[in-house]
Amino acid sequence: MSWTDERVELLKKMWGEGQSASQIAKELGGVTRNAVIGKVHRLGLSNRATSSAKSAEAKEKPAPAPKAAPKPKPQPKTEPARPAAAQPAASANSEAKPSLPARKQIIPAGQPLPPQPSANEISPEALAKVNEIEKKAKKLSLMELTERTCKWPVGDPATEDFWFCGLPVQQGKPYCEAHVGVAFQPMSARRDRKR
Repeated sequence: MSWTDERVELLKKMWGEGQSASQIAKELGGVTRNAVIGKVHRLGLSNRATSSAKSAEAKEKPAPAPKAAPKPKPQPKTEPARPAAAQPAASANSEAKPSLPARKQIIPAGQPLPPQPSANEISPEALAKVNEIEKKAKKLSLMELTERTCKWPVGDPATEDFWFCGLPVQQGKPYCEAHVGVAFQPMSARRDRKR
């Protein structure tokens, strides 16, 4: 199917009347709805004449302004205003409202993190075991790790002294027995930390 001048004129006419692309495709025959939409965009007809005319009329016609209520006549003041009396009422209202639970703080990017759980929360026995194990570690690089080697990182990754433990892993875990004891703490210890 080719877009003849006659078909293009019919497309423009129907589009201007507000017909849908599906209706135009059905009328033209041999074209899909998407083909009609594509042709409309290539011709620069994407704004409908009927819908834009209606929206232009709506924009031109300002909404009727509401009638202003007559202003009351000013009354002479008999008592001076007492701001001190208003304050206790406001504080009484604030005390009556229930307090909302505290939300977790969201830290914007680039800001330092709050203090994290420290090594003090890990048992001294586990730390002693880790220190002993790290003396026996194979000190592997990232490329030397396998599914059977402990992937516990040691040191600063920005330095040449950085390495991974490399000892045999505990069944079903990514770390050796000593590092599993540090990484996977019992649920009760984590609950106590949050309180």
